[in-house]
Amino acid sequence: MAVESEDLARTAEDGTDAAARTPSRRALIGWGGAGLALGAVAAGGTAAALTAGDDPAPAADSGGAVPFHGAHQAGIATAVQDRLHFAAFDVTTDDREALIDLLKEWTAAAARMTAGRPVGEGAVGGLAEAPPDDTGEALDLKPSRLTLTFGIGPTLFEKKGEDRFGIKDRRPEALIDLPKFPGDNLEAARSGGDLCVQACADDPQVAVHAIRNLARIGFGKVAVRWSQLGFGKTSSTTPDAHTPRNMFGFKDGTRNIAGSDGAALDKHVWVGEQDEKGAGGWMAGGSYLVARRIRMHIETWDRTSLKEQEDVFGRSKGEGAAVGRQKEFDAPHLKSMLPTAHVRLAHPDSNSGIRILRRGYSFTDGTDGLGRLDAGLFFLAYQRDVRDGFVPLQKNLARHDALNEYIQHVGSAVFAVPPGVRGKDDWWGRALFA
Repeated sequence: MAVESEDLARTAEDGTDAAARTPSRRALIGWGGAGLALGAVAAGGTAAALTAGDDPAPAADSGGAVPFHGAHQAGIATAVQDRLHFAAFDVTTDDREALIDLLKEWTAAAARMTAGRPVGEGAVGGLAEAPPDDTGEALDLKPSRLTLTFGIGPTLFEKKGEDRFGIKDRRPEALIDLPKFPGDNLEAARSGGDLCVQACADDPQVAVHAIRNLARIGFGKVAVRWSQLGFGKTSSTTPDAHTPRNMFGFKDGTRNIAGSDGAALDKHVWVGEQDEKGAGGWMAGGSYLVARRIRMHIETWDRTSLKEQEDVFGRSKGEGAAVGRQKEFDAPHLKSMLPTAHVRLAHPDSNSGIRILRRGYSFTDGTDGLGRLDAGLFFLAYQRDVRDGFVPLQKNLARHDALNEYIQHVGSAVFAVPPGVRGKDDWWGRALFA
């Protein structure tokens, strides 16, 4: 708890006032029902206090700030926000010191933005003859529980056989190149990346502002390789919260790892001290992220009978209960489902106990030129080791899941997500370059 107290004090020193910890009008409108949201808080009488980056932040305090510093990066176990802007970057410089300087600049900017403060000297009031330090579109907006989560891709360590920054021998064994799974139709323009930043917030403009400013700071050293906007979170890390629905109208991942379940996080999500000793142990306290852009064939699904839809998932569309059960969180009886049901195949009991922490978002990116929606799920999965998490789970789903008739994986990336930033002298990836 000492770390938590120090981090909260640091946030206050950074200038986050009481007003910044109350929901903004914009955030409440974004919930789609301000009256209901305020009523729920009033009826309950409480809203949990914000905690350090390695603990969940409350879904109720949509205007507040999630502390940036902590043992783990925020945006993993943190209560899932409603909006996403995810960006993968290619590093364009070959200068190790220039890259390190950029990571330091990014970290400083991230700490300010997550506290609701502008980058550098801000968007106004500076030298009129020079571009402002901050782009300004988040002026007057609350922090909106913004979290910025940083990751490092395999190609930063080695690309085309080249040890780019003298860190080839520090690549963790768990940071593998993902295998090709049956049914994959991956687009190179939507896959890979040397670095990534996941921006989550309850206000889309706050999330976009964060990625925009990091990209601007990185001009000449990095370039955006691809990015993805997401809305309508499709999973929850908050215990007992109703699971949001995906674009098919179903609740999925109802037994996601809770952000408050320390034992499960230690076992399945956080890299342990004993892991990756050969790479120098710099990933202890971090996690591994798999990002997959999953296209949903909306038009085909919308012409499928309700019974078949429910058989495909193995749960009811209304309540979200597993086959033969009454409530969403009732323990499923897997043998009551079809052998190809998604819930049955994704369940830990069908995968030797494998569990991953999901932070998925829906997306709609216009049409595909043939009159069909380019829409689906941007799937984010955190785990302690990709080889023991996403890979065997996806192999099982790719071979047998009835849902495959209606979806296709079109983008893919994997990143090592370092531990959290511990203080003002720390920065993203410092232990890797030490």
